[in-house]
Amino acid sequence: MSELDDRLAALGIAIPNQAAAPAGVYVPAVISGNLVFTAGQLPFVDGELPTTGKVGAEVTPDDAKALARTAAINALAAVAAVIGSLDRVARIVKVVGFVSSDPSFFAQPGVLNGASELLGEIFGDLGVHARSAVGVAVLPLNSPVEVELTVEFS
Repeated sequence: MSELDDRLAALGIAIPNQAAAPAGVYVPAVISGNLVFTAGQLPFVDGELPTTGKVGAEVTPDDAKALARTAAINALAAVAAVIGSLDRVARIVKVVGFVSSDPSFFAQPGVLNGASELLGEIFGDLGVHARSAVGVAVLPLNSPVEVELTVEFS
């Protein structure tokens, strides 16, 4: 086991062996130079969304934060699928997160902290990144959150 595998085990985090199947005509991740760009990843668990709806209405901010964490784990699975191992990650460059928001909900950054905190736990200083947290009217399959990563690798 690598040091990263040991850290994941200590944190109780399991990265899926493969990225979720695309819901359209695209791939889960592509490489350009030494960067990986993931497609937006939903918080699937065993192929299912654990909850659906808008944050601030049907979904609580705390539940959405946990879903953002799960979506980031799924994005890491997409990264691993194209570079072979997360041990090759040199830096998490950027996180873009979308939050399906009730019109009265304004705490999108807090929801996306679920993804950002996870990346910090796993990668330490290499997980510090730029980020956008965007509120949207609706996401695919009525998902509460969607997360994209840009990752530098060596």
